[in-house]
Amino acid sequence: MTNTNNGYRQRPKTTLAYSVKQHVLLTVIYIVLGITAVVVLYPILWIVLGSMNPGDSISATSYLPERLTLSHYTYLFTEKDYLLWYKNTLFIAVMNMILSTVLVVTSAYAFSRFRFPGRRQGLMAMLVLQMFPSFMGMIAIYILLLQMNLLDNHWGLILVYAGGSIPFGAWIVKGYFDGLPRSLEEAAKIDGASSTTIFIKVMLPLSVPMLTFIAVSNFIGPWMDFIFARLVLRSDENKTLAIGLFEMVSGRENNEFTTFAAGAVLVAIPITLLFMMLQKYIIEGLKAGANKG
Repeated sequence: MTNTNNGYRQRPKTTLAYSVKQHVLLTVIYIVLGITAVVVLYPILWIVLGSMNPGDSISATSYLPERLTLSHYTYLFTEKDYLLWYKNTLFIAVMNMILSTVLVVTSAYAFSRFRFPGRRQGLMAMLVLQMFPSFMGMIAIYILLLQMNLLDNHWGLILVYAGGSIPFGAWIVKGYFDGLPRSLEEAAKIDGASSTTIFIKVMLPLSVPMLTFIAVSNFIGPWMDFIFARLVLRSDENKTLAIGLFEMVSGRENNEFTTFAAGAVLVAIPITLLFMMLQKYIIEGLKAGANKG
């Protein structure tokens, strides 16, 4: 009886200690999440208010401004070629997303399911290429595009982006394909399906989360890139958003910082909408790549 009573008396203490520990842990987690949210949202709120701040100085922006204006947004579309820059960037990003996804997925499937001479060497080459930053090949890329007459051409820039996305993307998607059961393909072959049919009707539907992750990644890259766009594109009619916005604040005479902030806010809208609509698939693709890579 004594042991039973002692045990009975100790249970509430253990439960109470566990409950206190859980509350403390949750409190710490909420504090960390709150600090993280403030750190992330602070520059966003600051740049949005700066884009509506009268004048050209963004340093005068406060969280309780006396007056807000949308004149900088109007100025972008009336006095600048912002709509043309937006159109050029959207074309490059969408075309690169389509071409890169096709190249990455087909090459990853080939490396995952087929055995051919040079396969191991090709995988090692892609692995080694990921160790070097892409801008190390800027001179070689410039010479190649010059010889192919693709300088100051959107398609030249698209080919650069698409080729550069293959090593990293193919390794991730190959790991995903390796984790898919081969029994599905064997059953399709027994039914008389060709390799192309199996790839299109069996493998691709099973790979929607990973394909979404690859597609979104290849859309964001050109949308935000400045280095290669500046290297390849020269004429005013081919400028992208990154180049056009940079020229607003570069040089002694260019000090349109509030207009730059307005342009930056508009640049972020498509990416934000893309993440909001495809968040479920992006997270599933990340988890699939981590588990099966």
